[in-house]
Amino acid sequence: MAVNSAIEVDVSSLTFETLEKIRGYLKRMIAAKGSDLHIKANAVVRARIQGEITPLSGEILSKEEALTFAKELLRTRFPEFVEKKELDLVYPYDENTRFRVNIFFQMEGVSAVFRVIPVKILSLEELGLPSILKKFTMLERGLLLVTGVTGSGKSTTLAAMINEINWNKRKHIVTVEDPIEFVHKDRKCIVNQRSVGQDTYSFGNALRAALREDPDIILVGEMRDRETIETALHAADSGHLVFSTLHTLDAKETINRIVSSFPTEEQPRIRLSLASVLQGVISQRLVPTIDEKRVAALEVMVKTPFIGQLILESRDVEIRDAIEEGREIYGSQSFDQHILELWNKKVISTDEAFNFATSPSDLKLKMQGMGEKMSTGSAPKSSDENPFDEDEIFQIKT
Repeated sequence: MAVNSAIEVDVSSLTFETLEKIRGYLKRMIAAKGSDLHIKANAVVRARIQGEITPLSGEILSKEEALTFAKELLRTRFPEFVEKKELDLVYPYDENTRFRVNIFFQMEGVSAVFRVIPVKILSLEELGLPSILKKFTMLERGLLLVTGVTGSGKSTTLAAMINEINWNKRKHIVTVEDPIEFVHKDRKCIVNQRSVGQDTYSFGNALRAALREDPDIILVGEMRDRETIETALHAADSGHLVFSTLHTLDAKETINRIVSSFPTEEQPRIRLSLASVLQGVISQRLVPTIDEKRVAALEVMVKTPFIGQLILESRDVEIRDAIEEGREIYGSQSFDQHILELWNKKVISTDEAFNFATSPSDLKLKMQGMGEKMSTGSAPKSSDENPFDEDEIFQIKT
């Protein structure tokens, strides 16, 4: 890669004072149990704490300071940053804390976002995830997708599932990530982790190469384009267990997103492939709890013969009903079923239940039905309200 020598950085001339200032903000965010630190030229430093963006001070970081910070953070990679206009990297804060960083140019100068990466990989049990996820890790082949918006915990769930396999099976695991977040040491498995940009040029290149590396399990950090989707489907169809993520809200949208990535004339073929190899879709939403923390609400689609038929026949709108009906037999669950369970256990408030439900009006009816069943006086309620006391609480948008 050709770069302009005029923008090369003399590391010996840097004082690292600005980077040290940012480390101070990182320390404050860690203490506040925040998830993301936002750095922006000509703005105050902010952090996402319990899901809310919060200023950490009134001090404005100047455009010049932001540029200096970029040089001190990137050092010899600064010319690459100037050329590409954005970079992903992992920043080790100390032996116990690492951050995934995206640094980029915007109209006022340099901005960066630091996302906390837990060093310890929590187990499925420690995360409180449904038992069906452990059954997914016992699969020998197929495609399993974890979906949700940015910051919904997809990487944490995937890491827990890979960790479960690593401790209990003798397999070869290849991961392709951008960047590598959770580091997996060899336990019973061989784990080869590749970072896009550092160890390989692209997800597509690495995924095609992985098929020649005797893998049993392949983790693709994100299915970003048609080529990666096509190769992942082929890998799953050829006898591998493939894990990946998508930025989609639920199982129905996930299938639509994959299919719509292809030209109309190819979509029947993709639906046939999905109906054959897709084993499950885990979709996540982080919901604020009554005790001011956050809990993962999960929709879990387990591919059954009926759901395979729905996918094949483009009847995606019926998938949510099929998920709910399969809860007792297959261990599947819709968002609303899980949210109702969390509300019933007094983990989340009524307002948050409605805010994160797929269908607030349907959830209302289920809550009312539960309230009638508990007419002895033990109807679930949040810390400061009974949702059945006043009708206006249920005046919500459908």
